[in-house]
Amino acid sequence: MAKKKQKRVEERLRTHEEMLLDAYFAEFEGKCLLPKPEKKKMREDITRAISDLCEMGVPLTEALSRLSADNLGGFYSRSSAMWYSLDNAAKIYPISMKKGSMAVFRLSAYMKKDVVPSLLQMALSFTVRRFPSFATTLKKGFFWHYLNTSKTRYAVLEEKSVPCSPISVSRSNSHTFRVLYYKNRISVEFFHVLTDGMGGMEFLKTLISEYLRLLGKDINLRGRGYSLKEAPSKEEFENGFEIVPNAKKASGFVDKRSVQMSGKMASARPARVIHLKMDTEKLLEVSRKYSATVTAYLLSVMFLAFKMSCEEMTGEASIQLPVNMRKYVPTRTLRNFSMYCGIRLPIESITTKEDMIPLIKKQMEEKTSFQEMQKMTTATKRLVGPLRLVPLFVKQPLVRLVYAFLGDRLFSTTFSNLGVQSLPPEMAEEIESLDFVLGPSDINGAMCTLITLGNKSTFTVTKSTVDPSFENEIFRILKEDGIDAAAEGSEIYGN
Repeated sequence: MAKKKQKRVEERLRTHEEMLLDAYFAEFEGKCLLPKPEKKKMREDITRAISDLCEMGVPLTEALSRLSADNLGGFYSRSSAMWYSLDNAAKIYPISMKKGSMAVFRLSAYMKKDVVPSLLQMALSFTVRRFPSFATTLKKGFFWHYLNTSKTRYAVLEEKSVPCSPISVSRSNSHTFRVLYYKNRISVEFFHVLTDGMGGMEFLKTLISEYLRLLGKDINLRGRGYSLKEAPSKEEFENGFEIVPNAKKASGFVDKRSVQMSGKMASARPARVIHLKMDTEKLLEVSRKYSATVTAYLLSVMFLAFKMSCEEMTGEASIQLPVNMRKYVPTRTLRNFSMYCGIRLPIESITTKEDMIPLIKKQMEEKTSFQEMQKMTTATKRLVGPLRLVPLFVKQPLVRLVYAFLGDRLFSTTFSNLGVQSLPPEMAEEIESLDFVLGPSDINGAMCTLITLGNKSTFTVTKSTVDPSFENEIFRILKEDGIDAAAEGSEIYGN
């Protein structure tokens, strides 16, 4: 008798669960009007996520609540109507790219536990509708490329390829970013037409906060990210360069060629990616010892390492230093809003940190000032303006020729410091560290970045040559200064 009663209870529970699932998917059908193949895949995504949550011990009602179709908003139920012109900085990227090479960068978060792919997939499906200018495909117009809204399923992929590989943007409904996972690492790789490092970081923070919410964590971004509960604002899509007042004088683009690292460029690029993870307090302590900022100190280290990896005895080394314009012109734009300058030293002046740092600090103060950045943004406008009505098929070969002649040849390497990332404590405690990878250059032997979370600063080197002199020297100098950097990274790609 007891067994029959138990069986009836189980049957009622199954019936109740089926009713809950039927109600859930009925709501999903009204929220998702994608083509049948896309809708089928998204439905399969939801089924996997429900199954995984239930296996974790989450009750079905709670699982369905976390995965509520309300999180899709109206994004997947409306047709694609929006398009976005490229910002001033982005216009050059699709014109200058060539087969096997394009401007891609990566932002990664290392979670304290391995990633649950099904939940990351749902987090992406919920997050992408908050960033409509990212949910786009690159199109070729008569005068310029532009971004067209692409209402499709955005897939999370297991990482199997080389970091910052070119993104196929020529296919119909192709995407301009990708989300990857590997063990405990979540990465987003962006084609630079979409955004810069600051905008990309906002996307990653929102994606991870949504992923953690699906895991049952109570995350309150407290203004330190873009909440799915708020609608996108017009300011997020604005071309920041257009709101910078014009300077009386335009300058900043033309400079002489710089000396490059020695060593043959590898057939597979990047040839290698190396992360040096440092104690932030120690890095600050050493920088203060030299009366320098962290950026100025690391620039001096890079100059010394560059000299060890270069056989040239004369000429100038130049390190490209991106400058975030948001610190001068407050805006919430998620698009590119960075300029750059070159910190230059003659090879013979690369001697000691004590001698170089005053020179580096002086150049940084002068070249990264608002006045100099204003001159450069004015030059950008004047460069883009006359080309506005020139057909794309006419200006594309010209731009490619100029870019090949100048482009990366003006610099020996690049250093991009994204600074200290502010995350809510309940979010930061789930993340071990962050890293930032610049895509490889066809000309420069290495590209460098820094990003800091809490007391862990990650300095990353993207190599285009196999010769390890540059990164080995950086590691040696840091150790000599008492900074014990934990080296992590890949084997040599292509070997």
